[in-house]
Amino acid sequence: MTDFAKGDHCLLTDGKGRKFLITLEEGGTFHFHNGVLAHDDIIGRPRGSMVQSSMGGRLVAVVPRLADYILNMKRGAQVVYPKDLGAIIVWGDIGPGMTVLEAGTGSGALTMALVRAVGSGGRVVSVERREDHAQHARRTLDAYFGGVPANVDLRLGDVADHVAEVRPDRLVLDLPEPFRVVAAAAESLPAGAIWLSYVPTIPQVQQTSEALREAGCFAELTSFEVLHREWNIDGRSVRPDHRMVGHTGFITVARKIHNK
Repeated sequence: MTDFAKGDHCLLTDGKGRKFLITLEEGGTFHFHNGVLAHDDIIGRPRGSMVQSSMGGRLVAVVPRLADYILNMKRGAQVVYPKDLGAIIVWGDIGPGMTVLEAGTGSGALTMALVRAVGSGGRVVSVERREDHAQHARRTLDAYFGGVPANVDLRLGDVADHVAEVRPDRLVLDLPEPFRVVAAAAESLPAGAIWLSYVPTIPQVQQTSEALREAGCFAELTSFEVLHREWNIDGRSVRPDHRMVGHTGFITVARKIHNK
C-alpha cells in the first residue's frame, strides 16, 4: 500500500524541519502555528506527499520510521534513544525467533525495537516495577502496532523473579541497578545467552561489571557508549553540526558460559 489510510501514523515536517506526529482519523484536524490541516486532506494521498494548511503552510507527509516515532511520541519514563537502540539490537545479537526478557518496560521504546527484531516467531517478555509506566507502555504499544502484539508479554514485578521461568536467549536490562539481577541470571540463563544492560553512569557500570565477573560464568564482557554527530553538507560548506547527541547511556554486554 502506497497511499495513506485511516489509522496510519503520519509524520509531518515543515519548512524549518519541525516534526509533528499524528494518527490519521476521518474528520480529524491537525492544528499548528501555521494553520489547520484536515486529516482527510492526507488520507488517500501517496506517502511522501506535500500538503498545505489553511494558512498556506506546506508540510511533507511521510510514514514515520521507528526512530521518528520514538523521538516524537508521548513519553512517560525516559526513552532509549535510537542511536542506542541500534547498538542494543546488534551487540545483543537479537534476531528472529528469539525469546527476550526485558526490564524495565518504561515508555516502551526499547520494547518496540525488540518486537521488530524477534519477529512474529519470537517472544518478548517485558517486566516493569511501576504500574503507571507499565500502563503507559501498553498504550504506546497499542498505538504503534494497532494492538499489543500477541508475542509480547507485559508483566509487573521484579525481573529477577522471572528469569528462571522464561529462560531467555537474551536478557536486556534498562534498570538503575542491573547488578541485582546478576545472581538470577547466573543461576537460570542458559549457556550461550547474552546479557545486556543499559545505565547512565559509570558507577552503575562498575558495579554491574564487578558482579558479572564475580559470578564466574560470564565471558566477553565489554562496556561502551555511542555518540551521534550529524554533519552539514551544503556545497563547499562541509562541517560537523555544532551540537551532537552525546552521552545518553552505557551499554554492557556479556555472554553466559558453562563454569564447570
